[in-house]
Amino acid sequence: MSEGNAIVGQSGGPTSVINASLAGVVETSVKSKKIGRVFGMRFGIEGVLNNYLLDLGAEEKDTLRGLRTTPSSALGSSRLKLQEEHLGTILKRLKAYDVRYLFMIGGNDTMDTIHRIVEYAGQHGYELNGIGISKTVDNDLFGVDHTPGYPSAARYVALSILQGGLLARDMQKVDQFTIFQTVGRSAGWLPAAAACAKRSPADAPHIILFPERPFDRQAFFDAVAKSHQRYGFVSIVCGEGITNADGTPVSASETRDKFDNVEFGAMGGTSAAMILHRLISDRFGWRGEFQVTESLQMCAADRAVKLDIDEAYGCGRQAVRLAEKGENGVMVTIERVSKPGEPYRSTFGTIPLKDVANFERPMPDRFISRDGMFVTKAFLDYVEPLIGELPTYSHLTIRRAKP
Repeated sequence: MSEGNAIVGQSGGPTSVINASLAGVVETSVKSKKIGRVFGMRFGIEGVLNNYLLDLGAEEKDTLRGLRTTPSSALGSSRLKLQEEHLGTILKRLKAYDVRYLFMIGGNDTMDTIHRIVEYAGQHGYELNGIGISKTVDNDLFGVDHTPGYPSAARYVALSILQGGLLARDMQKVDQFTIFQTVGRSAGWLPAAAACAKRSPADAPHIILFPERPFDRQAFFDAVAKSHQRYGFVSIVCGEGITNADGTPVSASETRDKFDNVEFGAMGGTSAAMILHRLISDRFGWRGEFQVTESLQMCAADRAVKLDIDEAYGCGRQAVRLAEKGENGVMVTIERVSKPGEPYRSTFGTIPLKDVANFERPMPDRFISRDGMFVTKAFLDYVEPLIGELPTYSHLTIRRAKP
């Protein structure tokens, strides 16, 4: 691979650790003998189209170091759908800046963007190495044990249910049920993480609803009634993308983004949590509440996991190292090498961009309970090393006093 400059961009929804990957790319590129200048796309691929690039090599070392623990997307993000007519302009810009190394941090749509740009450059005789760095709180990318960003978002969910569950338990005479909705269009990795909060049968959550399983209204009502009878309240967690048996979303309305991905409850639509709230209230006559935290799961730096920060940073560094060796058209992956019960260990691998682009990875059946409304021990073995130890809170011994 010939020497040249590098460019890096961030795309799609952010995570608490996406900037750690950016820091890994920039800091490693600056030290590279094959890479000259390092540019950043301002607002994703739109920065290339609009000729709005940042000189990241000129940033102070302390600023780059600080990115490792800074949430959101420092470069600015975009959800622009790449069109064929964009490719000519993009190649022209890359040539003008002598860019030979293209790095983008994102999900499956982002991997498709890199793949198409690299292929177009090759078809026009321009040598360009494109490496993807995985990112998504949904954890739904192929070829990975998990994606950078998922552990921190999973911890956010687990802590929210752990702490909110105590509130729900103690406020059961006021609100008989609570519903917490996570992000995730087609995969249940995030709602599943709520199960880490449960230490005893009475603890929240009692019911988890996954996009991988069709919503069965009667089975749901039965589970709600059973939990309420046993514990005096019901804690429910649902993924935003849960659907009915016919494939229609449980949320009352849906819109689609420029990649044709469903945006559940967007633009003032009704969320799945709101619909579930209405169903329970109508059926049982109870008062309850729902919580839809949306993008907070993507940017809660105060709940970020150190493991996640370190792996995200390592993915950025590994992308540059692969590019220096001539690797092209691949995404950096995290591969777990430890077995259940062993101290967690991982390494980096790769997967072709074409195998990741525009595909989603649902939770495997072995991670979902037989009734479809909770997780298995296999999932807990998988996720607990990622989110770290959760706090332990005191529980009163409920003994009725005698006069």
